[in-house]
Amino acid sequence: MTNVPTHAASAEVTPTDTHARGPLLLLIGSGLLWLVISGVLALITAIQLRTPGFMADCAWLTHGRAQALRESTFIYGWLANAGLAVALWVLGRLGGSPLRGLNWAVIGTLFWNTALAVGLVGIATGDMSGFAFLQLPRYVLPAMAIAYAAIAVPGVLAWIGRRNDTTFAAQWYAVAALFILPWILAAAQLVLLWLPVRGVVQAIAATWYAQAAWTLWLAPLALAGAYFVVPKTAGKLMPNYDFASLGFWTLMFLGAWTGGRHLIGGPVPAWIATMAVMAGSMLIFHYLVVFLNLRIATGSSGEAAKYIRFGLLAYILVGVLELYTSFRSAALGVQFTFLAVALEQLALYGAVSMLFFGAIHFLVPRITSRPWASAGLAAGHRVLVSIGIVVLLVALCAAGSTQAGLLADAKVSFGEITQRIGLPLLGVISAYLLLLAANLLLLVNFLQTALAFSGPSVQPQTLFRQPAALEGSAT
Repeated sequence: MTNVPTHAASAEVTPTDTHARGPLLLLIGSGLLWLVISGVLALITAIQLRTPGFMADCAWLTHGRAQALRESTFIYGWLANAGLAVALWVLGRLGGSPLRGLNWAVIGTLFWNTALAVGLVGIATGDMSGFAFLQLPRYVLPAMAIAYAAIAVPGVLAWIGRRNDTTFAAQWYAVAALFILPWILAAAQLVLLWLPVRGVVQAIAATWYAQAAWTLWLAPLALAGAYFVVPKTAGKLMPNYDFASLGFWTLMFLGAWTGGRHLIGGPVPAWIATMAVMAGSMLIFHYLVVFLNLRIATGSSGEAAKYIRFGLLAYILVGVLELYTSFRSAALGVQFTFLAVALEQLALYGAVSMLFFGAIHFLVPRITSRPWASAGLAAGHRVLVSIGIVVLLVALCAAGSTQAGLLADAKVSFGEITQRIGLPLLGVISAYLLLLAANLLLLVNFLQTALAFSGPSVQPQTLFRQPAALEGSAT
C-alpha cells in the first residue's frame, strides 16, 4: 500500500473539471432527458399490464413495443450517457491532466443520441430484434458502436497519457467499460442480427450479451464512480484496497458466465447452467471485495454518499440473488414471473442508477463551479427515488410470488392469475409515478445548475466541504 494522505485541505475545482464542462454536461443532460422519457414509457407499460386496453388503438405503443422502447431508452439513453460522463470525468481526474480530444466526445454524443432516436422510431414501427438488452434495429447499431468509440477517445487518451505510474481501481473499471461495450456489441450484432446463428446457439448468444452488458459494461461504469467518490466523501483510505485488483479481474473473467441461469430448463447443454452456478459462486469474492472497500461510505455525509450507500447495498444483493437463482430448484420459481423483473430492476435501477446518481451529485458542482441550484430538489429527488425503488421491488416481488404459486397449478388459468396480481400491479404503477416525479425534479435541478453561468462563481472552499482523500493504491 502506498503512502497516500488520508485527508487533504479541501476539494478543489481542477482544470480537468472546467476544461471538460461542456461535453460532460451534454452527456449528463442527455442521460437525464432519456431517463424521464423512459419513466413515461415505464408508466405506460405498467398501466397496460393491469389494463390491457390502455392505448390499445395506438400501434406505436402496444405493450411489446412500449416495453422495448422503455428498455432501450433506459439502457442506451440514461445509463450509457450518464456512465460515459462518469468514466470520462474519473479518468481525467486521475490521469493528472485535462482531457484531450473532447471534440470527439461531443460529436460522438450527438451521433449516439441521434442513432438511438432513429432506432426508437424503428422499434415503434415494429422493427425490433426481440432480444433482451438489444431491441434496437440492426441498422443503427453499427453507428452507435462507432459513436461510443468516439465518446471514449478522451478517456482512452487520459489513460494512455496519464502522468502517474500508479493506477487506481476507479480507472480500471472505467477503462474496461470503455473497451468492452464495442466488443460485445459488435459480437452480438454479428451472430444475432447480421449473420444470425440458429436454434439453441442463438439463445445462448442472446443470454451472453445481456449478462455481459450488465456485468462487464454497466456495473464497471457504476463502480468506477463509486471507487472514486467514496474515499473522497469519507476522507479515509479503503481498508481492503490490496484486494481490489483481484475483485476487478474476478468480475472481468467470470461476469458473463453467469448468464446461463436464464437458460435453466431450456434445450441447452446442462453444463451451461452448471457453469452459471460455478461462476456465480466465485463472483461472491468480487462482491465481498467491493463491500469491504466501499463500506466506508457508511461514515460519509452528503447526498452523494447517501445514494452510494443505497446503490452498494443493492449491488451486493444482486450478486447474492443471482447466485441463488442459478440453482435449478430456485430458478423454477423465478422464471417467467415478475420475480425475474424485480431482480433486473434491482440491478439496473437500485444498483447502477443509484451509484450514477451519487457520482453525478458529486461531479456536477465541480464541473460547474457552483453548488446544486436547489438543495430541496436534490433531497426531494433522493427521497422519492429511494421510496420509488423500494415500492417497485416490493410490488414486483409480491406479484411474482403469487405468479410462481399459481403457475404450478394446472387448474388455474392465465386470466385468473392476472386478476389475482391486480393489487401488486397497482403498486408497480404507483412506484413508476414516484420515480417519474423524482427524475423530473433531478432534471429541473440539473438544468438550473448547468445554465446558471450568469451569476458569480462560488469559491471552492465555500462550495466543497468534503475532504479530498485519494484512493489508496495497490502497487
